[in-house]
Amino acid sequence: MKYVTGIFAALLAVLLLYMYPLYEQARSQDKIANTIVQSASTQFIDSARTKGYITPQMWNDFNSQLSATGNQYDVKLEHLHKLTSPNYSDPADPATFKGDFTTYYTAYYNDQIMPVMFPNNVLPTDDSSRRYTMQVGDYIGINLTNINRTAATQLWDFLMNDNTQQTASVLMNYKGMVLNENY
Repeated sequence: MKYVTGIFAALLAVLLLYMYPLYEQARSQDKIANTIVQSASTQFIDSARTKGYITPQMWNDFNSQLSATGNQYDVKLEHLHKLTSPNYSDPADPATFKGDFTTYYTAYYNDQIMPVMFPNNVLPTDDSSRRYTMQVGDYIGINLTNINRTAATQLWDFLMNDNTQQTASVLMNYKGMVLNENY
């Protein structure tokens, strides 16, 4: 019995002296990654809002900031293009205009945005045809999630003898209205 207690005490000491500090260090890395992702995403979206466009260089700079965290990310862009439509009591008769408009938004995502910035041609990255342009009143947003299991998640699963299958520990959602058309 005395021998079993000694082994248990040694295992507990290893756990408390080595594993928990290692886990806390990994968690602090996740917090630092969150801060970097938040800063990079805010800077990227605010720049796009202020300029009214996204260039391949802006996208590449944003991705290089994300890669500094050591994580892999699923980045989803969303552009909501503002449209207005006049209201008529009889749509076939322009004289029946009611004097007001309906506002609606058309959504564009990575599948529509990326081919504009990265077409299948050899144009330089600073060519104006490779800009993804927006208009004042549109909304641009980003949804970002890490797709790899961070060290903190792996250590937590090891310590708890669990397999959470959780990968998302770095999350970011940021949206805003386009303020300028500086193109």
